[in-house]
Amino acid sequence: MLRPTFLVSVLCLSGLAAAAQTPAASTLKDAYRGAFVVGVAINADQIAGTDSQGIDIVTRQFNSISPENVMKWERIHPAPGVYSFDLPDKYVAFGLKNHMFIVGHCLVWHAQVPDWVFKDDKGNPLTREALLQRMSEHIHAVVGRYKGKVNGWDVVNEALNEDGTLRPSPWMKIIGEDYLVKAYQFAHDADPSAQLNYNDYNLETPAKRKGAIALIKRLQAAGIPINVVGNQAHLHLGWPSTEEEEATVTDLASTGVKVAITEMDIDVLPRVAPNTADVSLSIKADPKLDPYAKGLPDEVQQALAKRYADLFGVYWKHRAVMSRVTLWGVTDSGSWLNDWPVKGRTSYPLLFDRSGKAKPALDAVLRVPSQSGTR
Repeated sequence: MLRPTFLVSVLCLSGLAAAAQTPAASTLKDAYRGAFVVGVAINADQIAGTDSQGIDIVTRQFNSISPENVMKWERIHPAPGVYSFDLPDKYVAFGLKNHMFIVGHCLVWHAQVPDWVFKDDKGNPLTREALLQRMSEHIHAVVGRYKGKVNGWDVVNEALNEDGTLRPSPWMKIIGEDYLVKAYQFAHDADPSAQLNYNDYNLETPAKRKGAIALIKRLQAAGIPINVVGNQAHLHLGWPSTEEEEATVTDLASTGVKVAITEMDIDVLPRVAPNTADVSLSIKADPKLDPYAKGLPDEVQQALAKRYADLFGVYWKHRAVMSRVTLWGVTDSGSWLNDWPVKGRTSYPLLFDRSGKAKPALDAVLRVPSQSGTR
């Protein structure tokens, strides 16, 4: 007769072997189903239907979408009283057709906002009351149009300085600190069922993360039903460490809201600035800053795969507090990092290469849940 301890050992070993042999799912949305949705930012060509390859990747792999640019103020509301809803309507229709979690990005931001938004018809700065009225009209027009269709809105985007204090944006200067509360109140009024998100970059930095936590608590104290804090996660091969990323997730979750990774990409090119995603940053081109123009060396490709797996391992571990992980772009060819902060570089930050072929990083990410043994 086999001893009980021997039977336990055999069963444990069998369980580990079974876990090790569990095949990885073939798509991101299947691999992480039940944990969090996996999203992707789509561009105008994909929304308009002219990028068939990109559309195929999106519909096969992802169950959430974000719009790269078509819902930003300068695109959707370019002039007083003028709204451009053609591409936003197609974007929302695409998400509904494919049963996706649809994100609206973004309602209030300091960038990609036309100058007229902050000025009267004589070119003078608006009063507080006039700018609040303009904000309210914009939010009610946009959110109201997609009420019950767009699932979550990045209501305010990038309101913080790197030290965690509030950015002196035109919204802040004209309205005051309560522009944040007002924006969320307007969005909630326009669609009470929509998820309300705050979105920012570089929250891996403790000072900025502390500021984000304070901002969330301020909104909560004002009675705002804030649902999600979004960390953009524009990351690098060497920054942050997995421990720093884990601390970011757990600290943000301590506010009682869900955490989303909203704009993820991993830059493999030489770093030319501090940790930032400031779209106004522009650095002169230099061949030394574009070392992989003819292709990505295999050792860097493998390092990228490991990096993605390590980070998704953090998100999988903390899936109870995660709502979404979104990649900022479909393929490397369409990544904003090809032109920021240095124009014309050849960047490789995503899971699909410039020809639309899956990179080793995709397989590495797909294997994270099955390799954990806790599916």
